[in-house]
Amino acid sequence: MRTKSRKKNRINVVTLGCSKNVYDSEVLMGQLKANNKDVVHEEEGNIVVINTCGFIDNAKEQSVNTILEFVERKEQGEVDKVFVTGCLSERYKPDLQKEIPDVDQYFGTTELPALLKALEADYKHELIGERLTTTPKNYAYLKIAEGCDRPCSFCAIPLMRGKHRSTPIENLVREAEKLAANGVKELILIAQDLTYYGLDLYKKRNLAELLENLVKVEGIEWIRLHYAFPTGFPMDVLEVMKREPKICNYLDIPLQHISDDLLKSMRRGTTHEKTTNLLKEFRNRVPEMAIRTTLIVGYPGETEAHFQELKEWVKEMRFERLGCFTYSHEENTHAYNLEDNVPEEVKQARANEIMEIQSQISWELNQQKIGETFKVVIDRKDGNYFVGRTEFDSPDVDNEVLIEASEIYLKTGEYYDIQITEAADFDLYGIPVNADVEKPKRKPLQVRTGK
Repeated sequence: MRTKSRKKNRINVVTLGCSKNVYDSEVLMGQLKANNKDVVHEEEGNIVVINTCGFIDNAKEQSVNTILEFVERKEQGEVDKVFVTGCLSERYKPDLQKEIPDVDQYFGTTELPALLKALEADYKHELIGERLTTTPKNYAYLKIAEGCDRPCSFCAIPLMRGKHRSTPIENLVREAEKLAANGVKELILIAQDLTYYGLDLYKKRNLAELLENLVKVEGIEWIRLHYAFPTGFPMDVLEVMKREPKICNYLDIPLQHISDDLLKSMRRGTTHEKTTNLLKEFRNRVPEMAIRTTLIVGYPGETEAHFQELKEWVKEMRFERLGCFTYSHEENTHAYNLEDNVPEEVKQARANEIMEIQSQISWELNQQKIGETFKVVIDRKDGNYFVGRTEFDSPDVDNEVLIEASEIYLKTGEYYDIQITEAADFDLYGIPVNADVEKPKRKPLQVRTGK
């Protein structure tokens, strides 16, 4: 027997995938709130909007499973309507409509007005920068561009997000001002490719000028750069980073591989030598910079020799932060025409090996921080610890600083000077300086397995 949901006309937005999806969900929620709708994020509601990810196999599987879960809840009367939006829906709408017809409606990544109409709301053009943020109050994502013009062979993002489209500087500054007025202190700049910013609007790479404008926003203390592309990197960004204290000495620059053979097949527009020289230039110009990268192993044709070259390069470069993924064979990409000839178990073993190397590098770099003092923002309290980050760490993906909470109180979202007392592979332990507290007694160090 079907039972009606108790929470009538409450819209529950469920977000899957990357920070770009988080941003899109926040914009959707802002529009719904402006239409006087009761909207929540990943809580109970009788109307569900699932913002899906369609990037790689694991993400697609998670998205499909989430859709099926809410369709089942609809059948049981726990929810009344289920809508699906985002990248998976953009890429596979006809297939999804055929395979999961019980979803009320599917929408692509550019169909926000139509989605709002289905939710009995109007799209309000005047709401520049109006979002309901879902991140902790002290930081927020700022999406500076949509889509991507890069031809990378393995990537399906242009299929789902379209061509690169920059957001005008004045709109981004207005959005940053509104975020700051709501208590946000850290802006995390995101796009499919930050370094392409401005080419469409201003006919030049204009990330440096955007940064010059954002640092003037009152209340913002940190600005962090995510998802830069190595080819054509605008070096004037480094000058702004070095000059402006608000810009974190941090850069997320996915490099994917280092073998010339694979870089050419991946259509990355660079070489082993050019990539290494670029990183050395980063280090020369901004010696304090923490570089985060991501790598792909198991790409079609990756031999043991290619993998050994990658391993030695990782050891040589000593990245402060690194993630490693196994290759996913994606339909309608250029690489889909190649034979996916590296067995899954080999892909996984190679990824594990890279992360073991990085774990050791991270441990060694962390040991050098013992005794030093860093400005740390407190993100949350977790058990017996306050958990924070330095400027060299982005939320959810990087190292954390743990401060014993038994004898002191630190405010979430505030910045403190923390002296590092101990260090593990991916975590630092510290105590506040210039604070009238004794060094807390703590349990023996527990080494975590990684991030």
